[in-house]
Amino acid sequence: MELNREQITTLLHHRAPYLMVDRVSGMDEHKIIAKRTFTEEDFFLNGHFPGAPVIPGAIMQEMTTQAAGILLTKHYAPVENYDSEKTKGHAIGVLSRVHYGKYLNFAKPNQELTITAELIEKLDSRFKFKAKIKRGDDVIMKNSFTLMNISDDYLF
Repeated sequence: MELNREQITTLLHHRAPYLMVDRVSGMDEHKIIAKRTFTEEDFFLNGHFPGAPVIPGAIMQEMTTQAAGILLTKHYAPVENYDSEKTKGHAIGVLSRVHYGKYLNFAKPNQELTITAELIEKLDSRFKFKAKIKRGDDVIMKNSFTLMNISDDYLF
């Protein structure tokens, strides 16, 4: 299954400049592969680091959780045909725990990054993932985290 940016925004509440996934190149009930290419114009690169911009580790963590959130919304939403603009009552893929994160190398603007997130455990409304980000063939980040589906009453 492939998704473009417009389809992604139907599944996620995130919007520019904080939408961290450009497209999905593959997905099933347990795994998603997504892509992102940042440019020098992205808001966080002006100060990280002037003259030598690199993608912050916190942004890489967010890339993996947003990719996993797309998988959850598509395959594990508590309602059919979830639409981030219209569906009310549900917050899908809320980050509840980061188990670990390992940063192995840097990413710079204009490099295509591939995000792979795999669902490794489901307990009620909690979903544990392992993920990685690759730049070409090089793994530059690995992590594990738990997302949960909750009522959106907690957000307001």
